[in-house]
Amino acid sequence: MISSVRGTVVHIEPDSVVVEVGGVGLSVAVTPQVAHAAHLGEQILLHTSLIVREDALSLFGFEDREELIVFSQLLGVTGVGPKSALGVLATLTVPQIADAVAADDDAPFRRVSGIGPKTAKLIVVQLTGKIAVSRSAGSPRVDGAAAVPAQVVQALIGLGWSERVAAEAVDSVVGEAPAAEQASVPALLRRTLAVLGPARKESVGG
Repeated sequence: MISSVRGTVVHIEPDSVVVEVGGVGLSVAVTPQVAHAAHLGEQILLHTSLIVREDALSLFGFEDREELIVFSQLLGVTGVGPKSALGVLATLTVPQIADAVAADDDAPFRRVSGIGPKTAKLIVVQLTGKIAVSRSAGSPRVDGAAAVPAQVVQALIGLGWSERVAAEAVDSVVGEAPAAEQASVPALLRRTLAVLGPARKESVGG
């Protein structure tokens, strides 16, 4: 079992990164947030889950163990495969998932691409009582509609935009974006990047 990967990022795709470990490049499926925060030539640590199928071995990677644990729990839900589970974590934070399950609210899961109403309800039912989220008392918590724009701002900062520019750009497109895009981090990120243009390290060096 490959439980974690630490190495140099040698290639980045919107939904995966290649991490070189001991001269071997490992392709790891990740959320768009992780992909956009990764930088070529820099070190990365991912907590991973190895999914074994008859025709493939697939690695899925996450920034922290809580996400990895929730990913594994999602895989235990009837009708949820690795790509759908990754899609849930690309759209919702772990606290948001825990809150939705605790509130018996399947609406957030219905917004995830590939998750239908029946599966969304099963996620809530089958994860009830299973998700425990550790939260630092000093950590800000983002809930509800504000969560997606906040995650997009963080992704843009990881790409090199200043916080001010990133926040202003996201604010300018949120009102114009369709409801489905407002609820999707990848969709809102693409719309914002279309407005901003290529990423740049504008704040490096002062």
